[in-house]
This record gives sequence, structure tokens and C-alpha cells, in this order.
Amino acid sequence: MLLTLSLLFACATEIDDKPAAQVTPTPAKTAPEAPAQPAAAAGDALPLKADGSSIGFVGAKITGSHDGGFNGFKGGLELADGKPVGTQVTIDMASTFADHPKLQKHLLSPDFFDVGKFTSASFKSSSIVAADAGYTVTGALDFHGVSNEITFPATITVTDGSATAKAEFTIDRQQWGVSYPGKPDDLIKDDVLIKLDLSFGG
Repeated sequence: MLLTLSLLFACATEIDDKPAAQVTPTPAKTAPEAPAQPAAAAGDALPLKADGSSIGFVGAKITGSHDGGFNGFKGGLELADGKPVGTQVTIDMASTFADHPKLQKHLLSPDFFDVGKFTSASFKSSSIVAADAGYTVTGALDFHGVSNEITFPATITVTDGSATAKAEFTIDRQQWGVSYPGKPDDLIKDDVLIKLDLSFGG
């Protein structure tokens, strides 16, 4: 018992102090392929630049945490009067990577992402609203055959012909049906930290 408690307290990670996304469940569906960037008037949409952008995650268990992410993604940011009004991103789930080869292989399997069945994940915003410290972004996250609406804080900076967006927030993997528990003596936490560092422009 004392050993278990010591392991739990020893496993404080960066996940623990990040805001949790607000989640509103919607009917399950298979994630569709999204276009490379939002439809918008000429000059109002900035494509997502893979070079200089990253989409990552941190998962934790009792004994520690692991970093991972995705190498393949596309999308865009829609502007109106120089303000962000919409965004969408599609991820190639086969591009998943992790900080250990064995874990990377396991993440691709049916225990976790099941990329043979769910080849892509996508996010499409329904609103981007200015807040006291940046923006509040709301939209549908289609992942692992489940679509949930999420709301999370983000920092978005628009300059002449380019923009950046950064966000860190947690989601509960169980709400998207990723339920592999881990080992009985090394359980995996439900909360996963999502880390976005995106660049948009020509």
C-alpha cells in the first residue's frame, strides 16, 4: 500500500497542471477526411505549414510519462478582417510516433489508436472567440470513430500573411473509446495532454 501511494505521488507530470478541455459528447461516427484547408475567400485562408508545426501528446501511467505525436497532418486557418474565425486540421494516424519504439508500435494497434480501422483524426472549429488571455476555440474532434465537441484555450497570433496558434489542454481518452488500462500494477491515466504548436501561411 505504501509503495502504491509513493508511486502515485512520484508520478506528478506536466499533465497535472494543464487545463482540461470542456467536452460535449455527440453521436459516434467514423472520422471523415477533411480538406487541406477551410473553404474561404481568396486571401482569407492560411494553409497549415508542416514545417515548423507540431502536434504532440503526453500520456502518463503510475510510474512515469511518455511523449508522442504525429508527423503527418494538414489543415488551415480562416481569417476575417485579420481575425481568426475558423480552423480545421486532419491527422494521418499512421504517422503516430512515440519516445520508445515498442510503445509506438503498441499505440498503432487496436489496443489504442487502431490505425488500420481509424486512418485519420480531424478537428473542425465551430467558433473562435477572443478571451482575456488569447482565444477560446470550440469544435468537433473526430477521433477513433467518435466525435465530441471540445472547447479549449489557445493563443493565436496573426501577422501579415502568417499566423501561429499554440495550445495545451487535456482530454479524457475514455470519451473517445481508447480504454486500454495498462498493466495492473502500472495503470495508465485517462487524461492525455494535447500540445499544439502550429504555423500557418504561404
